[in-house]
Amino acid sequence: MAYILPHKRQTKGFPLLNPTPAPDFLTPNNFRKSVNLKSFGEQNNFRGKTIVYRKFAVSKWFSVGLADYSRFLSLVGLQPFSADYFDGNPDRKALSLVLMEGCSEGMPNKLIDTPWLLVAANEKEDLLLAFQHMKREMAQVKPSVVARFGKILFYRNSSICEESLETTPLSEATVRKMKRKFYANSPAAFMDYIEHRVVEKLGLEYVKGKELYNIRLSDRLRPNSTVSCKYMSCLGKSSDLRLILYTKKINMILSDEEINGIKDLIGSAILDSEVQGGLRWPIGKDSSGGQYAVIGIGHTTAKSYRNSSIRFKLWHADRFDFKSSAGEDTQEIFLKMPGIISELRKQTMDEDLMFEMLENNLKLIWDLCLFDGSSC
Repeated sequence: MAYILPHKRQTKGFPLLNPTPAPDFLTPNNFRKSVNLKSFGEQNNFRGKTIVYRKFAVSKWFSVGLADYSRFLSLVGLQPFSADYFDGNPDRKALSLVLMEGCSEGMPNKLIDTPWLLVAANEKEDLLLAFQHMKREMAQVKPSVVARFGKILFYRNSSICEESLETTPLSEATVRKMKRKFYANSPAAFMDYIEHRVVEKLGLEYVKGKELYNIRLSDRLRPNSTVSCKYMSCLGKSSDLRLILYTKKINMILSDEEINGIKDLIGSAILDSEVQGGLRWPIGKDSSGGQYAVIGIGHTTAKSYRNSSIRFKLWHADRFDFKSSAGEDTQEIFLKMPGIISELRKQTMDEDLMFEMLENNLKLIWDLCLFDGSSC
């Protein structure tokens, strides 16, 4: 008997001949409004999850917080980080960057007072270039500036083995050579702190909550558009940051064949609370022709709090990835910066004002949203 992936198996209470139909918001007539369709670039493996970045995309990692980076070797180290991550490779050992034990003594003298200014200053050239690209595409795309909270996880590669990390002093150059991923799952205590302490302190307005089902499709013909992504290891703090500037384009120029293919995929989805991601497909119905295939699903409940310049989004996400046959259940926090986007939309862009707004948002994050310490 052929092996059937867990998310495709029929569960008790769902007969084979009469499966539970998709809810109204997943029926073909409503799929455009209710389902988040993310496209991934052309690749040989149809189920691959590789994002194709634009030619001017920038992705960088750097650490921030130390007053004297000549002391990086003596103050900073890598330690194992236990996480059920989404990459489907249980043999890889994740590491996080932390201040070494004993460094808490005299800590104020070891950390800078205004790290947000350093971040903005060091990355001003890349950010300005990204803003300029986004400005030119404003008519065709939806731009976003987002900060995400979590942990940057590092993995050894072929050039950096376990023995070399144990015998060679750790430097920023060594860390930059390591593979990395961003682990966005936040502890429940941190979620509660943001929602009830930070939101109240800032006087943010509650926005109606949402429940979403996300279906991620691979599309060989249309790559994603990612402009700039900065990973920041926040030394002396419990959380790291990922600052992202990206554009999202809603493609409405589809052929009848493409529209019908997507409609068939959405219409054949079956609501099933017993599987990760909340949706499943009958065997053989998770792809359409040679162009589209379902490569990931997710069920998300979200809360939002906002004012005119920032918006906090708190997610509880249940996801399943078809490539790795692995799922995850996470709690995630985003800080969106619509105030910067509003300035970007103006006919004449005030670069100084935009960077001042970015600095203020980073200061807010550092002062109010990050606990002191190496871990929660």
